[in-house]
Amino acid sequence: MNITIDEDKCCGAGQCVLIAPEVFDQRDDDGIVILLDPAPPQEQHIASREAAAVCPAAAIHLTDGA
Repeated sequence: MNITIDEDKCCGAGQCVLIAPEVFDQRDDDGIVILLDPAPPQEQHIASREAAAVCPAAAIHLTDGA
C-alpha cells in the first residue's frame, strides 16, 4: 500500500490521526495532515483504509503497490 495526501484538500478534521496515529499526524499551526509513513506495514493497512474512508475532504489517496 502506498499513501499520498492532497494537502490542498485537507481541512484538518483529524479523523485520520485518531484512527491511524502511526501513519498520520497533524501540523501544529493549521492542523493539516502530515504523512508519517507513505508505505505503512501490513498491520496498518486496515486503519489506513478506514482513515481514508472517513476523511471528510477525501484528501487521503491509497494505491496498492508492490
